[in-house]
Amino acid sequence: MKFFVGGPLKLAFRPWVEGLENVPAEGPVILASNHLSFSDSFFLPAVLDRKVTFIAKAEYFTTPGVKGRMTAAFFKGVGQLPVDRSGGRGAGEAAVKSGVDVIERGELFGIYPEGTRSPDGRLYRGKPGGLARVALATGAPVVPVAMIDTEKIQPPGKVMPKLMRPGIRIGRPLDFSRYNGMEHDRFVLRAVTDEVMYEIMKLSGQEYVDMYATAAKRQIADAAKAQKQAQKDQAQKDQGHKEQADKEQAGS
Repeated sequence: MKFFVGGPLKLAFRPWVEGLENVPAEGPVILASNHLSFSDSFFLPAVLDRKVTFIAKAEYFTTPGVKGRMTAAFFKGVGQLPVDRSGGRGAGEAAVKSGVDVIERGELFGIYPEGTRSPDGRLYRGKPGGLARVALATGAPVVPVAMIDTEKIQPPGKVMPKLMRPGIRIGRPLDFSRYNGMEHDRFVLRAVTDEVMYEIMKLSGQEYVDMYATAAKRQIADAAKAQKQAQKDQAQKDQGHKEQADKEQAGS
């Protein structure tokens, strides 16, 4: 996959990379990245010599149609792990177990702490479950990663990518060994997650929003729904005025 997908991808888009030396040549590492586009999961593995295993939402493996089958084939081909996000706490436990398994094999585990793609290019609050718990349970270093401009290449809903150079900025490994044995302390989980998100913010230059991206998406969807309803109401009102005016004109 690195040869047949990663090679052409790098040749076509020519992604620039800073801090590649911060990813160890061997041993377990957690790569914690911001998430701007579906293409993030293509570009980051493409620029690394080592295999990166992400947890991916189960929908990527079960979506019907030609595009769905191609997506599923890609994620299976690169060894990504499906996680059903609809199961609440069970889904979180599955994600943590998957991450621990990857780390115990001495591999690279990739995770998006925001939990979903940013709806507007800003950096949102990290979820403390997966990232912090895997880091504290395994003692693996966390390497912060910032994807740059990938949302401009393939915005949500767009199938064909725009040909332009994305960037990848990789920070120095973060050591959380001082919190060993405290992976069930929610305050520690929050502190670890916030520290990682702060490093990602510095690397990416994104505006930080202290709310979850999932909540922001709901707000955006609700606002769009309200706007659509307001336009519909206004159209009905305008139509009523027109009909009234036509009646008055006919009567005169």
